[in-house]
Amino acid sequence: MAKHENRHHEINYIEFAVRDLSEAKRFYGDAFGWKFTDYGDAYVGIQHPYTDGECGGMHQAEEVSDGGPLVILYSEALEQSLASVQQAGGDVTAEIFSFPGGRRFHFADPSGNQLAVWSDK
Repeated sequence: MAKHENRHHEINYIEFAVRDLSEAKRFYGDAFGWKFTDYGDAYVGIQHPYTDGECGGMHQAEEVSDGGPLVILYSEALEQSLASVQQAGGDVTAEIFSFPGGRRFHFADPSGNQLAVWSDK
């Protein structure tokens, strides 16, 4: 695996507050195949899928705000991603819709974090 190079003004790391760390790991692992590095009982790093290192993390929190940043994931197969999110227990908050440049859907994870998945296909 290649080492990730940091670039000026690049989104480098996204951190989620989650109510149940084990459930969050299960959800993201089942929905997207994410892998994690455990750092104790209250924090995990999200392993970068294509380079050495991490691209984000999740920490245990008693309360999770719905007003966090919208993290948008890319998918080569949008309908399959939607099905995976639903099968893993995600709450689809906006069904697949078109926008200039592609299509996407929005969902809430089991802790209430709002995310989106888009595709140019």
